Amino acid sequence: MKTVMAAAILAMALGARGDDVGDKGRDVFKKNEQAVVTVQVVLKASYSGGRSSSPTETKSDITGTVIDPSGLVVVALSACDPADLYRRLSDEYKIDTEVSDIKILLDDGTEVPAEIVLRDKDLDLGFLRPKTKPASPMKAVDLSKSATADTLDQVIALNRLNRASGRAYSASVERISAVIQKPRTFYIPDSTMSTTTLGSPAFLMDGNVLGLFVMRAVNSNGSRNPRDSMATIIIPAKDILEGAKQAPEAKGDSDKKSDVKSAGESK
Repeated sequence: MKTVMAAAILAMALGARGDDVGDKGRDVFKKNEQAVVTVQVVLKASYSGGRSSSPTETKSDITGTVIDPSGLVVVALSACDPADLYRRLSDEYKIDTEVSDIKILLDDGTEVPAEIVLRDKDLDLGFLRPKTKPASPMKAVDLSKSATADTLDQVIALNRLNRASGRAYSASVERISAVIQKPRTFYIPDSTMSTTTLGSPAFLMDGNVLGLFVMRAVNSNGSRNPRDSMATIIIPAKDILEGAKQAPEAKGDSDKKSDVKSAGESK
């Protein structure tokens, strides 16, 4: 009898905890969902060396996070332009890419032409600005209200789904499986991620932002499985904020690819 009662109490406790996560997660979702946008990228790519090919053009939707009401958006650079990711894996990858067109898609169907104004290859971050300033301020995530996480902490990840799902807002509960301190602090999410994609912001249950999901890659050193040299990580919000401070204004239609700055360059 005591065993049955103990099991019932435990089940009630777990159920209450689950409801608490759901309630707090929905609150985070409702407060920040409109700051998560779909970014449409047209990428031209060509391969040289042993894998020479004619240039190809692909269009893809990726997730971006608005981090300033002026329309400054941060994305995972590897999702937007994967060339540097391949080069990090191996010198054998000879790929040339060009982002020929990029747009921020708004809920009302408006397509806002944008440009990459800053690339941080070390952190896998790309910063975008609309070529024309928005008529009204955009909903943005406040990176100054950031926090840290510990192993096994739960976080709420926000995302935009694909075209087949109507590009709907979505939320997932993820868990931190490891905290890496060197060469810099970042977080390893559990490998059972659901709808979370690169570029999705992560929040703690109290609503403070933890960071952004990006890709980390190191040289494969001849490994036959490149996945051994890649990991999805969460870059802390404070590092993103430092990059955002360096993001210049958009140049508009007169911008050139050679004008795009990389983190650390002088303005």
